Amino acid sequence: MGDFDEARAWMVERQIVQRGVRDDYVIEAMRRVPREAFVPSDLREFAYDDTPLPIGGEQSISQPYIVAKMLAAAELQPGDRVLDIGTGSGYAAAIAAEIAGRVDSIERDASLAEGARERLQRLGYENVEVHVGDGTVGLAAHAPYNAIIAAAGGPHVPRALRAQLALGGRLVMPVGGSPSRQRLVKIVRRGEHDYDEHAFADVRFVPLVGDDGWPEPGGAPRTYDSRAEPTAPVPTASTPPPLAVAIRDAAEPLPDIDAPEFATFFDRFAMRRVVLLGEASHGTSEFYRARAAITRRLVERHGFSMLAVEADWADAAIIDRHVRDRPMPGERSRPFRRFPTWMWRNTDFMSLVAWLRSHNAEHRERETRFCGLDIYSLSESIDAVLRYLDSVDPAAARVARERYGCLGPWQKDPAVYARAALSGGYARFEEHMVAQLGDLLKSRLAYAREDGECCLDAARKARLVALAEHYYRAMYYGGPQSWNLRDTHMFDTLRHALDSRGPQARLIVWAHNSHIGDASATQMGRVHDGINLGQLCRAQFGDAAALIGFGTHSGTVAAASDWGGPMEVKTVRPSFDGSVEFSMHGTGLARLLLDLRPGVHDALRERLRAPLLERFIGVIYRPETERYSHYAQASLAGQFDAYVWFDRTSAVSALPVSADEKNHAAQAFPFGV
Repeated sequence: MGDFDEARAWMVERQIVQRGVRDDYVIEAMRRVPREAFVPSDLREFAYDDTPLPIGGEQSISQPYIVAKMLAAAELQPGDRVLDIGTGSGYAAAIAAEIAGRVDSIERDASLAEGARERLQRLGYENVEVHVGDGTVGLAAHAPYNAIIAAAGGPHVPRALRAQLALGGRLVMPVGGSPSRQRLVKIVRRGEHDYDEHAFADVRFVPLVGDDGWPEPGGAPRTYDSRAEPTAPVPTASTPPPLAVAIRDAAEPLPDIDAPEFATFFDRFAMRRVVLLGEASHGTSEFYRARAAITRRLVERHGFSMLAVEADWADAAIIDRHVRDRPMPGERSRPFRRFPTWMWRNTDFMSLVAWLRSHNAEHRERETRFCGLDIYSLSESIDAVLRYLDSVDPAAARVARERYGCLGPWQKDPAVYARAALSGGYARFEEHMVAQLGDLLKSRLAYAREDGECCLDAARKARLVALAEHYYRAMYYGGPQSWNLRDTHMFDTLRHALDSRGPQARLIVWAHNSHIGDASATQMGRVHDGINLGQLCRAQFGDAAALIGFGTHSGTVAAASDWGGPMEVKTVRPSFDGSVEFSMHGTGLARLLLDLRPGVHDALRERLRAPLLERFIGVIYRPETERYSHYAQASLAGQFDAYVWFDRTSAVSALPVSADEKNHAAQAFPFGV
């Protein structure tokens, strides 16, 4: 079996079967059709990734799972006559041709149509005919059709396509009120004027342009007959969807964060050994303030003695010395001065640091320690990669910035793949870059040797040096491997920190939802073999670990548009219909706690085991491509033990990074403000 054959088998099992597609005809067809033959030659290494890919003419070959989902919904049978709207590369037509008797495929771009025609003929698909024309008017001369599948989104289902369905025929296409946001709609013709129809998934397709679709770019807008719109019920603001009602009934409304009773709602987790507190973005004030309130409660009332955060280990060591009033090794350093500075240099975190220092001064016998889990000096390392690539290959540097801007391995941007394929910088400069990064790590560990308080012993330092090349090589290329290595080492650091304080030690973690929510309940884990800190903590500590996620519907957030770019205060778009956040917003509650532990709200937990869209905003936020860049499928009840909701949130207030901090008053240390 060749590499592509193995990749195809893996794709079908992980991306198609394990995500719920049960149509045997579709599954077997996807095992046979070589997707690598339908993508540009310079992108073939990505042919079986869980992503659409560009094919030219501002078009793309659809994500394999979406192709399978649509064809399964169309219920193709041997001998069927099928109309395929939007030929593109011809991949979906080939899958359909493996099952059906005849496939007519319409493509409005003549060059794409010709390329698909030649490709399908070369691969032996004699039962497919490619036509150049307007897909919104169909092919009346070849009708009726048992199935019609459209790979472009229209404002409604074109009248001609409805009319060209045979009795019992099925039509599947994306429909939406804007050219970039749609829901998949399935229509079944029951009689001459009788159609069943329902919407079943949120998708993002290119617009269906034509006489009964969207106008050409720059063309005059059209008025559409609302009677042609799908009639599937759509929840309104005055009628919350049923899931929102169920959540509202189970939710515990929370007081204001500053209210003394706010943190008492989390006493139910006080006996856990590890409490992981998430965030849906790295720049939202409410998430920092709420985690600080919970942390103070767990430290003061319940004896937690460590706080570990998603931050560079060396920078966090400076904070630890400050809050425990220990001498600094050598000249005072100012932590968190590299991108993204606002993630820790903000007023909310500064207030917690001041509280920790004050608390420790009063309780020397049980002081609270602070440590970072990103032991590889991630920000400094990425900065080194980008500075080097800027000097030797600016095109490769642009690709690297895109990759480092991704929150996790599930992000899908065909433009990044295209630019990566065009740049040879990675291959040409890899060895030199990896060597530089290995030297960087060794220098940071040399700093650690001067620190008698360091929690990493000599053997562990040696192990880190040995693993440096493996980690940095993975980080250089991006993807799930670097993610898994990073989270595994975050977990190892957490476990080592606990072990260093004895069997009674208890620890609080601050990290993004993508790190602390169990990855096995997410698209990242199910499709990409991703693992994360929360999943590893559950495996190690079982019920002694509490995983608490956070979310929001709208407001503002501190984020950048690109890796290394300036911080901006951006408006968070209202959450998408069909998402976890949309259902939370539908409760009408400003703040809530949803307890997801077994035995508390089991009926709701069962409903929330079904995958829903969930929003992830990191240090990069691109509202213009939000559905594509920041949403992924996840099972909320599988991810978390509890979920904290703030309907409207605001950006953190960043602290300046002074060019000359030596003149600042000593009491302003470590932030220099």
